[in-house]
Order: sequence, then C-alpha cells, then structure tokens
Amino acid sequence: MRSERRFRGFNSHPKLEGSHAFLSPSSYHWLNYPPEKLVERLKTVRAAALGSRIHAWAAEAIELGRMQPEDGDIVCAYINDAIRLGLKPEQTLFYSLNCYGTADAIGFEPYPDGSQYAGFLRINDLKTGVTKASVEQLYVYAGIFCHEYEILPYDIEGELTIYQGDEASVFVIDRNHLAWVYDQIRDSDQTIEEERYGGYV
Repeated sequence: MRSERRFRGFNSHPKLEGSHAFLSPSSYHWLNYPPEKLVERLKTVRAAALGSRIHAWAAEAIELGRMQPEDGDIVCAYINDAIRLGLKPEQTLFYSLNCYGTADAIGFEPYPDGSQYAGFLRINDLKTGVTKASVEQLYVYAGIFCHEYEILPYDIEGELTIYQGDEASVFVIDRNHLAWVYDQIRDSDQTIEEERYGGYV
C-alpha cells in the first residue's frame, strides 16, 4: 500500500545538531546486539555521564574551597587534598594541536633561586570508573606541562596521585621516565606533522 503522506522537505531539529543518539547510525554495531548487551552499553554510557557530573562538581568544590567530610568517600578525599595543596582544577595543558589535555587538579610550587630543582609538581587524577587506572596518563600531563612551561624533566620533583575506588595511590615522579615521555611527546608530534605536510615541517 502506498504511503498517503507526501514528502514536503526535511524537518528541522536544531536542538539535536552536534549531538549523538544512543542508537546512532555512526555506531551501527548495536544492530547486532542482544538485549542484555544493549543494557550493558547503556549502563556504561550512564556511568560515563555520571563521572563527568562528579568531576564538574568536584572542580567547583575545589574552586570554592568547600571542604568535604573527612570520613567521606574517595571523591571527598580528592577534593580536600586538592584544596589543602592549593591545586588548580580542570587545567588545560597544551603542547600542540596534536597533544593537549585537561588535568583534573594540578599545582606547581617553584623553589627559590639556587635550589637543585626548579620546583615541585603535583598532579591529582580522579577516576570514577572501575577499570584500573594507569599512572601513564599523569606522566603525559607532566610531560606536556614541562614542554608548555619550558621546564626540563630532570629539573623537577613531584608526585602523581590517582584517586580510585577507596584509595589514593601516590607515585613519586621518576625523572628518567618523565624525560622519556617528554621526548615521546615531541617526537610523536613531529611524526604527525611530517605526515600531514608531506615530510616537511
């Protein structure tokens, strides 16, 4: 039976422009998902959205200096530590258009002139997911920081802290590893630029 409605032009959906549906054509693999996998994917998406809201709330609490209960969860510990240490939340670090990112909370305390090192770098990262986090992400932040502010990796001391589950894992910065990450950032960026511009940068 032929459709009775005639096509009179495309409908306008201004509120949806730039967004992506859960059942998006661009991620069409859901066509073959059984119901339980669809539900699992929905839970993953919801968890990511909740994580974003928690990060936004934590950043605002840090900005406002709103201390949380000392007997609270790991998010409270993350907020309180960042406030005590004077860290800046949601700070973008930039090396190039190929390599930049936003640190959850970061601080750098310069040492007086004549000191052996330039200063002490702290980067705290809040993880709300269940997948075990890697400190490598924080090393990349530290490497970008060193590039952006022209501080050599061997000239700093510091700590990288991951807040996840019910504990805070603290890693003293390994300057040898940081120097390797620093070099990888530069070399990888150059490789990408050479490819983009036909071997010329």
